[in-house]
Amino acid sequence: MQEGSVTAVGIDIGTTSVKAVVAHIDEATGTPTIIGVGHAPNTGMRKGVVVNLHGPAQAIDDALGEAERMSGYQVDAATVSVNGAHILSSRTDGMVAVGAADHEINRDDLARIEEVATLGKVPANREILDVIPHSYTLDGQGNIKDPLGMTGTRLEIDAHVISALTPYLVNVQKAAETAKVDAHTVVPSGIAAARAVLTEQQMEHGVAVIDMGGATTSVAVYEEGDLQYVGVVPIGGNNITNDLAIGLKTDPEIAETIKRDHASAVVRSESAGVSIKHDGDILNFMTTDIDEIVEARLEELFEGVQAELKKAGRAGKLPAGVVLTGGAAQLKHMADYAKHALGLAARIGKPAGYAGVAENIEQPGYATAIGLMLIDAERSSRSSKSKKQPLNMKNAQGMVSKLFARFKA
Repeated sequence: MQEGSVTAVGIDIGTTSVKAVVAHIDEATGTPTIIGVGHAPNTGMRKGVVVNLHGPAQAIDDALGEAERMSGYQVDAATVSVNGAHILSSRTDGMVAVGAADHEINRDDLARIEEVATLGKVPANREILDVIPHSYTLDGQGNIKDPLGMTGTRLEIDAHVISALTPYLVNVQKAAETAKVDAHTVVPSGIAAARAVLTEQQMEHGVAVIDMGGATTSVAVYEEGDLQYVGVVPIGGNNITNDLAIGLKTDPEIAETIKRDHASAVVRSESAGVSIKHDGDILNFMTTDIDEIVEARLEELFEGVQAELKKAGRAGKLPAGVVLTGGAAQLKHMADYAKHALGLAARIGKPAGYAGVAENIEQPGYATAIGLMLIDAERSSRSSKSKKQPLNMKNAQGMVSKLFARFKA
């Protein structure tokens, strides 16, 4: 490793694959430079949830092994992703007395009011991943974004809480530990992807990130610079592959090739033939059959996305539209389909905010891994003079929102 730099690692633990990104952050410039990338197929997960520890652990080990060989750095800690429909998003509020009239609000006061705002409001079987303050009220003065250093006696908070089922979260951490990696911070994949593809201006105006993975699709809504909502639709790119395999009466391997190379999210006006060579045979399919199958599944997927946007109260009301990430977002004309299905501007998001070049790293499928690395970079920079210390999940409350505020592209 170079002198005068700290290291950041992001591991995207997806249902179908694990991606690892290793970067070093130059202390002089603060810019992360990617020095290692790894990718491995994953088994043992369903809809973002671990059902067999061995599969994800092996995939993490394989992906990290590839990234370690490229970077020359042995990874022992990382920021990792969590996914699944068990991730919930809710609003909360709280109030505390902070002291005498001349008392200045400090970080202990902010930590205490976050604790009060969540106490008893999250079920015992759920773990808080993030507490995002939307606004504070100090002695009746509302709409305060950051009361630190202000003077007052009564502090109130309006916040957003993201939580996950504890057993599912613990299993993700155990899978990482089995691969000898300390998952010191765990971040929902949609939030991590947003970190890599959104600009400050988009988050201010109002935007949603739709992270289309293999088995799930995450939705993260931002407005006025803050995260407003997180939801997960249990449908992903694998559902399209399976539908093609059934509808075209072919193997999943061939169906995946058809999806990747010949499918279109927008129905084509004219039918054409598609030929695929497999094991010495030439297989022929019609684009009308492919389009019909793909359209049916995408309609179901985007109905789920629209339902999540309605829950957030932002359906059709996002000036900056939606940004699509994830491997399934690479389906041809996906942005055009999303534009018409959601009635919003849509574009494919490519990761940014880093230096260094690696094969396929600029693809939307790597947005979550790069976002995790960028979040880890902020944590590493804050402790660049000392050895990384593990954080448990309770100590990690509020981490993601603070990272966004202090490390925006």
